[in-house]
Amino acid sequence: MTEAALPRPMARPRAFLRLVTIEHSVFALPFAYVAALAAGFRVSRSVHWADLVLVTVAMVAARTFAMAANRIIDREIDARNPRTAHRELVTGVVAVRTAIIGAVIALVVFLAAAAALGWLCLVLAPAAVAPLVVYPYAKRFTNFPQVVLGVAQAVAPIGAWVAITGHWSWSAVLLGLAVGSWIGGFDLIYACQDVEVDRRIGVHSVPARFGVRAALIASAVTHVVTFALFVLFGLAEDFGVFWWVGLGLTAVAFGYEHRIVTPSDLSKVNRAFFTANGFVGIALFGFALVDLIARGLVA
Repeated sequence: MTEAALPRPMARPRAFLRLVTIEHSVFALPFAYVAALAAGFRVSRSVHWADLVLVTVAMVAARTFAMAANRIIDREIDARNPRTAHRELVTGVVAVRTAIIGAVIALVVFLAAAAALGWLCLVLAPAAVAPLVVYPYAKRFTNFPQVVLGVAQAVAPIGAWVAITGHWSWSAVLLGLAVGSWIGGFDLIYACQDVEVDRRIGVHSVPARFGVRAALIASAVTHVVTFALFVLFGLAEDFGVFWWVGLGLTAVAFGYEHRIVTPSDLSKVNRAFFTANGFVGIALFGFALVDLIARGLVA
């Protein structure tokens, strides 16, 4: 049965999930797990399963809210960009009212999960939500919206650490900054696709203001910083050989990403954005998990 033939109550949720690209949770979720598992290892050398489930719910709900809010706020800009003109709110596949309801539900689920994780998580929840809402507006007034995006993404590992331990730590901050700079860095690459359209319609970005070459250099420098922060996090948490092997593979992925995208050839942006960066998150999580188990993490 095709989607067009699906009953409307089933089609709407599926269209909403496409709207928020639910599958892209793979980018930030692994690092929330790294933070949660490292924190659990520090506290009790064990996996805090109930908290890990709540962290997952909170992460997916927060990202769903962020994407829905982004699509709602940017729908007029999306309609003016050929690359994004097919998005569900532009074409009418998803009604604005449906997107708003979905965003509100996701926000309520996030706040409920935060409350279940403890009073400190609930108190800090608005600080996590604020940059998610500010980010889509940032491109209207600053050439550096990726900074806001980085702040929004940095919250996830820090929040996961707080959820397990009940307090923050410099290790969590290092990991959060690494994740924020990593995602901000590859978003600089992604933004290069829209440089001419952004200039025409007045959207601010590093590529639109400074050019594609400058944006790609900025992305490479940002990912050098990301790698350094991953190194510092590994040292702070006394990770062993498996973490460093994973970090070596991450360096290869970063190099590949920046080699295949050049100012004269942006045809491989999606390969860099989705394939290389998806690999980074999954690989580092996998090697971190193996390392923690080797050092005594128990279920």
